[in-house]
Amino acid sequence: MMEVQVTCSQCGSSIEVVPDVHAHKINCDVCGHVQDIKFTTDHEAGILKECPVCSRMDFYKQKDFNRKIGVILFVVAAILSIWTYGLSLVVLYLFDLFLFRKLSMVAICYKCRTNFRKVMNIADIRDFDHEMNDRIVYSDHDFKGKPLSH
Repeated sequence: MMEVQVTCSQCGSSIEVVPDVHAHKINCDVCGHVQDIKFTTDHEAGILKECPVCSRMDFYKQKDFNRKIGVILFVVAAILSIWTYGLSLVVLYLFDLFLFRKLSMVAICYKCRTNFRKVMNIADIRDFDHEMNDRIVYSDHDFKGKPLSH
């Protein structure tokens, strides 16, 4: 079953939700903010076509790893490379390669940054596109699930 991780629009905390067509609102446990949500039978089946939070159809996929942890690991390895003559960067590279092979993919909505795990149609979702991201975030362009075309 697909797992959905919504970001609270008020405080930015994470709200874990399991898709249910009868659920129309979710509550943030941190600030108590009530947010609208609209699940479909596709969501219950693990198929991602439309975001239940913002109703957009623009998603990208990436490995399910916390970026902040990745940056911290790189900074630590870079600092340690002074004393290890770069060996710490090689160790970090091997660790990263191991994680890349073991971690699963997650789909993310460009507009509201909702995360979707255990998506059945993850192969249909494209990789991150910087230009598409900029157009959605800064000019509120809606691609309606279609790839960027020039």
